[in-house]
Amino acid sequence: MARSMSRRRPVRLVATALGCTTLLEATLIHLGRTYGSTVEERRRDLPGDDLVPRPTVVTNHAVTIDAPPECVWPWLVQMGWHRGGWYTARWVDRLLFPANWPSANRIIPDLQHIELGDFIPDGAPETQCGLIVEHLEPGSALVLHSTSHLPRAWRDRRLAELDWSWTFVLVPLDGGRRTRYLFRSRWVTGPWWLTLGGWLGVVPADFVMSRDMLRGVKERAEGLARERALDVAP
Repeated sequence: MARSMSRRRPVRLVATALGCTTLLEATLIHLGRTYGSTVEERRRDLPGDDLVPRPTVVTNHAVTIDAPPECVWPWLVQMGWHRGGWYTARWVDRLLFPANWPSANRIIPDLQHIELGDFIPDGAPETQCGLIVEHLEPGSALVLHSTSHLPRAWRDRRLAELDWSWTFVLVPLDGGRRTRYLFRSRWVTGPWWLTLGGWLGVVPADFVMSRDMLRGVKERAEGLARERALDVAP
């Protein structure tokens, strides 16, 4: 009996570990798809939804910012590789994007003008990785679109494909004194192994990245609002 119980113990430990791992993965996938957003926001139609009409994955993230939209928009306009960055924590940048510069902590005047069709880089020039501005409502909505976020060799040899849209929307609150900042990604991938890897790896990682971006934009926009309030104070 004692030997039988001793043999069962490792099996139970493995089963418990697998169960905990599965639960953790499911939790991270849920957060990677929904962190900060409400059910209503996830159901809402947004500009750019038509770019990827049948997505494999849809993620929605949001945060309330104690600043008007005009203090949030400048940070979105200057996003990009070797531009304003993506406002994630520096340790995340060093880990995932070591060649990128730190995210900007100031408004960069030379990066404050974008137009439809502009290319927003998301990697070194030789990678040709980036996003195209597909929809633009200054102060309100920005939609980016990419089919280049895969290793260059994969794209050249057509080993895999990715079609990805990224929508950023600013909704005024309290008569424009505050802002609801939300962004959505919609993407479809192929073949199956890339889709599976996206669900198990990219979606959980998006929880960390998106949470950092929300916090980064919120802190910068609220700081800008305080600076402007001081500038107009009597």
